[in-house]
Amino acid sequence: MTTFHNFFRKQFLPRAWYLVFGIILVASTIYPEKAGNLPVSEDFEPYTEPIPGSDQAIQMTPVPGGTFVMGSPPEETGREEDEGPPKKVSVDSFWMGIHEITWDQYDLFVKEEIEDLKGQLPASGDVALQADAVSLPTPPYVDMSFGMGREGYPAINMTHYAAVMYTKWLTAKTGHFYRLPTEAEWEYACRAGSNTAYSFGEDVAALDEYGWYEGNSDGQYHHVGEKKPNELGLYDMHGNVAEWTMDQYHEDYFDRIEEGAENPLFLPDQLYPRSLRGGGWSQESAELRCASRQHSVKRWKRRDPQLPKSRWWLTDAPFVGFRVVRPADPPPPEEMEQYWIDAIEDYN
Repeated sequence: MTTFHNFFRKQFLPRAWYLVFGIILVASTIYPEKAGNLPVSEDFEPYTEPIPGSDQAIQMTPVPGGTFVMGSPPEETGREEDEGPPKKVSVDSFWMGIHEITWDQYDLFVKEEIEDLKGQLPASGDVALQADAVSLPTPPYVDMSFGMGREGYPAINMTHYAAVMYTKWLTAKTGHFYRLPTEAEWEYACRAGSNTAYSFGEDVAALDEYGWYEGNSDGQYHHVGEKKPNELGLYDMHGNVAEWTMDQYHEDYFDRIEEGAENPLFLPDQLYPRSLRGGGWSQESAELRCASRQHSVKRWKRRDPQLPKSRWWLTDAPFVGFRVVRPADPPPPEEMEQYWIDAIEDYN
């Protein structure tokens, strides 16, 4: 028996360990871990988030974190100076809404009553918020869809603050931490692994298949999800409506971030300008490129007769909307508040 044990220990075990090591080595070569805190795992899958108290739900898809070159090269057609110099950056894993938030989903927020919200807050999740911690919007004084349609159409004309507060409200309703995407996350998701001007390549003639813009929109927005999605299954990343990101807009964004930056973000500390991505139905094809950047301006509230002007509604930006993200590795509750920014009064 002793002889057999010695043979087993000296001959079979070393070979078994070599076999295990070889399997691990091959697997790590074929399936490298993504950059970020959360490797791709079994529970990092698409899911549908029901909005409690309604028949509405938001479809979310996973975006595995990684490293990419953000910005556009000097030779890209339509390039603007604020798109570079390109920098390699990394983002952690997150889920993103496959569609822009629609009026059906946004109107639930607009019509919410604080007393109703108190009775709907979940008992568990990433975070538990008190109903009184959620700011709810004032009703619009005109139809903010401007008659272009509501059911299934992207919500528009909300301020950056309103979009942020929607994510806080959604967090309170579901118990899962939602926020706006950062500029880096948005571009990373839009590219979906590509390094071309558009997620589908360089050929602008193919844009009609993927997005609504000046050349094909007939002067208005369209139902979400009517065009082809990108490789991640995200619809309308090119056009339909421009989308708010979490960032304060800086023209010299790429000079402010380091090569190899992780999860770059410039939290807003001024009312103007704030960053949007993706371009909208009224814009030219070049403004729908993955790297194209846009920012808010005061004239988007030009026809608002109030003083201070509404913190919730724009009057002159029917091309502005948003979509939501949920980090796969949510921050601790005390850090979540930084994404739910305070309102700044607008006396301009």
